[in-house]
Amino acid sequence: MPLDAELGKKMLQLITSRYDDRHWRNKIEKTLSLPQSGVTDPIQQQIFMYLKLGLKAYKSRRADPDSWIVGGDATKEVIARAKFQPHLVGPAIKKEDVAFLGSDPGDEVNEAWWEEMLVQWFDVPEAEKPAEEEGGEVKASDSSPETKSEA
Repeated sequence: MPLDAELGKKMLQLITSRYDDRHWRNKIEKTLSLPQSGVTDPIQQQIFMYLKLGLKAYKSRRADPDSWIVGGDATKEVIARAKFQPHLVGPAIKKEDVAFLGSDPGDEVNEAWWEEMLVQWFDVPEAEKPAEEEGGEVKASDSSPETKSEA
C-alpha cells in the first residue's frame, strides 16, 4: 500500500529539511526518482511532483537517468517558493498544506524508517486476489467430485 498521509508528510519533511546533510543526499535523490503513485494523498502528491520537477537538473534529450539538484541555494529556493507561493505547486494548494516543508521530521526518521518507507512505497495489497482465486479453485474442485458421483 502506498504511503499514507502521515508517512507522506514525513517523507516530504525529510526531503525539504535534510538536503544539506551528505548522509541523506543520496537517499533523497533516490526518493525523488520514485514514481508519484507511491503517495496516496493528492495534495502531498502535487507537492512531491513540484519538488521532483523543481529539483531535477537540466538534462539533454538523451536517455540519461535523471539527476537531481539536492543541496545548496537552488534547493532552498525551490522549497521557499513552495512555502511562500503555494499556487505554484498546484491551484488548490494553500499555505497550510505546505507549512510543514523545511521542518525536520524528528529522530524516528532514520535509515531503518527510510528502508521501511521504500518497502511501503511499492507494497501493493494483492493478498486479497490470491485468496479469491484459491476460493474459486476450491469451488471448482468441490464441483468436480459431485459430477463424478452423479455419473
